[in-house]
Amino acid sequence: MPLVTTNEMLKKAQDGHYAVGAFNVENMEMVMAVIKAAEEMKAPVIMQTTPSTIRYAGLDYYLAMVRTAAERADVPVAMHLDHGNSFELAMQALRKGYTSIMIDGSHESFEENIALTRRVVDACAPSAISVEAELGKVGGKEDDLEAADDSPFTDPKQAQEFAERTQVNSLAVAIGTAHGFYKGVPKLDFDRLSAIRELVSIPLILHGASGVPDDAVRESITRGICKVNFATELRAAFSDGVKAYLAENPDAYDPKKYNAVGMEHVTALVKQKIDVCGSEGKA
Repeated sequence: MPLVTTNEMLKKAQDGHYAVGAFNVENMEMVMAVIKAAEEMKAPVIMQTTPSTIRYAGLDYYLAMVRTAAERADVPVAMHLDHGNSFELAMQALRKGYTSIMIDGSHESFEENIALTRRVVDACAPSAISVEAELGKVGGKEDDLEAADDSPFTDPKQAQEFAERTQVNSLAVAIGTAHGFYKGVPKLDFDRLSAIRELVSIPLILHGASGVPDDAVRESITRGICKVNFATELRAAFSDGVKAYLAENPDAYDPKKYNAVGMEHVTALVKQKIDVCGSEGKA
């Protein structure tokens, strides 16, 4: 089926008290692996690319791969710009045909974040393209942006004001997650999330979920999270599969063979994450 926006996808998740898995894809094999998992689980899915991934091959390359995969699939697929770091990149993704745009102004001041986000929302509105923003700073390193260790969590009242003034479609909130692998077990501020949910009616997003215990992800969904982002774990799964094959077959030279093993690892991981999100059978 054609690519869809995340508007209806996330509203259905919010009403149904589950979350949609959003998976960062780096190559054709990862795209195919995520789609395979989504079809086997009959789940909606969001494909994502970050600015550094886009620099590697271009918006059009990744969009073409995901669009082809979506057209062959019988589950809803959205194409999302993850952590768009400028108005210009957001507009490039919009013009190319991405069906969901994140503008990340979380490293700016509160007022500057509002102004930037509203500018993107206004530009995307005529095309009915979903816009995601971020308030507060998720820790760790995402792409070229690295948050300080003392990054503030999302303030519930600021989140309410931000949503009202920007008219954004969804909001990523900072409750203790971080990008990349964790050094210890993350402790999430569930009470803060509940307080945000009471004041903010739009779908809430959890970034930095790679390495977060499954029960913590499920609790976050119970308290209002509608989209969960996974990136680092997918990269590791694909790489582990390739490394394992090459370790057993050091003379291998056909990329199709070792990439196929990487794909199997990604598909297995994505199916497990779909289960955690509760989105199986929601396509």
